[in-house]
Amino acid sequence: MADVLPTATATPAVQQDSSYSTRVKEEVKERLTSFRSGFRLGELSGSLGDLGTLLPILLSLSLTGQVDLTASLIFGGVWNIVTGIVFRMPMCVQPMKSIAAIALTNKMSMGSVMGAGMSVSAVVMFLGLTRTIYLVKRYTPLAVIRGIQLGTAVSFAGKAADLIKQAHTFGGEGWDWANNYEWACVTFIIVFLFYYRSKRIPTAIIIFMMGLIIAFIKLYTNPPANVVYPKIGVYTVSTIVPTPEEFKHGFLSAGLGQIPLTALNSVIALAALANDLFPEKPAGTPTIAVSIGAMNLIGCFFGSIPFCHGSGGLAAQYRFGARSEVSIIILGTLKIFFGLFFGSSLSGLIQCFPTAILGVMLFVSGIELGAVARTVNDGVHDDVKRHANFIVMITTAGMLVGFKNDGVGFLGGMVVAACFYLAAKYGGSIDEDNTGVMAQQQQDQHPYGATQDSFPAAARGSDDEDQSSIRKVPVETEQQQPQQPRV
Repeated sequence: MADVLPTATATPAVQQDSSYSTRVKEEVKERLTSFRSGFRLGELSGSLGDLGTLLPILLSLSLTGQVDLTASLIFGGVWNIVTGIVFRMPMCVQPMKSIAAIALTNKMSMGSVMGAGMSVSAVVMFLGLTRTIYLVKRYTPLAVIRGIQLGTAVSFAGKAADLIKQAHTFGGEGWDWANNYEWACVTFIIVFLFYYRSKRIPTAIIIFMMGLIIAFIKLYTNPPANVVYPKIGVYTVSTIVPTPEEFKHGFLSAGLGQIPLTALNSVIALAALANDLFPEKPAGTPTIAVSIGAMNLIGCFFGSIPFCHGSGGLAAQYRFGARSEVSIIILGTLKIFFGLFFGSSLSGLIQCFPTAILGVMLFVSGIELGAVARTVNDGVHDDVKRHANFIVMITTAGMLVGFKNDGVGFLGGMVVAACFYLAAKYGGSIDEDNTGVMAQQQQDQHPYGATQDSFPAAARGSDDEDQSSIRKVPVETEQQQPQQPRV
């Protein structure tokens, strides 16, 4: 009977469909498991790490009518969720800072701001779709990338100081209980007291709730003039179509300066940092560029603030406890909820949030981003190359901070790197100098010796502390020579 009945064999197409279906099911199952295991206070705390950048810019532009607060919250939340699913890491969504600064200074219209965001995003998306961004990444030395990150970190520290200075001084006449240097000091101490315990102690939640309570009390006891109170309802968005003149004005006035900032810090430097922090989840440079383009080519048509990704925001969220996509999916859900049901009525509450606390959060974002600069010479053992890398990095960072332009810093660093390359290739041997520091001499002079085990326990920390470095990729180092016994 078995020889008579035909045997059902699966065709190659059926086998391929079955294999694809199996892979999809396994991927969905793995993601759901990862998502469930990621629900912890550290992720929620990390989701709030970048508020020091978001809230001041979003509030300033929404109060002047240059962006729509409702649209910014809703689309910001949507992009948080989408990028979390795509990249599977706490990829931040933050405002385009250069466009925001120029828009506030020049009092640009909403149409011009939207035109600037869409034009920049179109250029960056083109670089991603055509893979042209790879050329920029391939020929950009690591020292220049680290210099951009270091310069951005110093810039963040300066902007953080400006926010804190908006608070009143210690005591005295005109002292404001809700926004003062005392709150900044308390926040500063909380952050660094638990700096290496962010996985277990949600410092960002503590700080944010502290600021939120202060904002509520101030809003209902001593509100600013013409303040808007939170009001529940259903808030909608409307389309914004910039005119050709607004497109032109926005691109020439604010867009040109944003392009190098976005391409270098929001794409190339971010990809390098993401691969340092999450080597098991590499973020493709073209994918990041396309993501930035899609966010604004859609959101800016509804009045949303121009968004981008950023290495500083990722560093901040990582420092405050974010380790997976769960953190920004939670943040995105909250943004959508408050955008739909409270919308622009939240401007008054945001206005009362203490800038002293926001400034400290922004400062922490800066120092965490700057900490990655210490890896500029990982794996480099030649002392001359190490010194040259450091010079290139400092030149890039210094010009970026001094001229307040990422493009100028990038060009300065590239020129120095090119000069060093040409000099090494065609200039013969270099002059002897005393810039080198021998590793063994440095170890001998160290008060605690060369090995980690010889450090005091207080300096080394306990085993259960968060000893995570901002660099996750293991680096092969030369084997240390055995230490000579001391006399």
